[in-house]
Amino acid sequence: MNHDTTTAAIDLNSRTPPRHIVVEGPIGVGKTTLAKQLADSFNYQTLLEIPAENPFLERFYQNQKNAALATQLFFLFQRSQQIQDQHQGQLFESTRVADFLIEKDRLFAKLTLDQDEYHLYDKVYQQLSLDTPKPDLVIYLQASPEVLSARIHNRGVDFEQQISPQYLKSINEAYSEFFLYYDDAPLLIVNAEELDLVNREQDYRQLLDYLLTIRSGRHYFNPTML
Repeated sequence: MNHDTTTAAIDLNSRTPPRHIVVEGPIGVGKTTLAKQLADSFNYQTLLEIPAENPFLERFYQNQKNAALATQLFFLFQRSQQIQDQHQGQLFESTRVADFLIEKDRLFAKLTLDQDEYHLYDKVYQQLSLDTPKPDLVIYLQASPEVLSARIHNRGVDFEQQISPQYLKSINEAYSEFFLYYDDAPLLIVNAEELDLVNREQDYRQLLDYLLTIRSGRHYFNPTML
């Protein structure tokens, strides 16, 4: 969906958007959609995950235990390379929207790897010495496993249809715990249950207006309450 950037520019006349925004949340919640919309509205660069490039991901959803380590290491190296490329191109000096926090990588590693695998993964993580600038705003999108499952089904990626409700529940719990203690940047927690960024322009506009007011602290956005 391509939003009217002229309208967005009018809304921004008296407000300066955060320069580095990260959108996070579980699979199917809409983080990449929102990241692209914000980049379009603000004329920002994007830094997006590329799960389709991971050759182990389909095998992971078929048999998590056998493919978890390879899947996680591939994502770690991929995200590390993306960050290095941004540094080399000096894009971290410009404005940008990303759909992942690098710290999220450890969240999934703890969730999917056994103790020995995680020990190996952590050694690799430490050796990479990732240097990622802190965001000016993190947007955490939340939705129930039932909503996530429906959205995953609707977008129709074949191997994603094997994702179990229990796995989605465990992801949600891991994200909730992670953001319960997150204080590295201003945080906006969004109830995305009823949020339709693709088909309802007003949903996006309300969220956009709200996030432009945030300068510090922890905030909550619930479109059903507006």
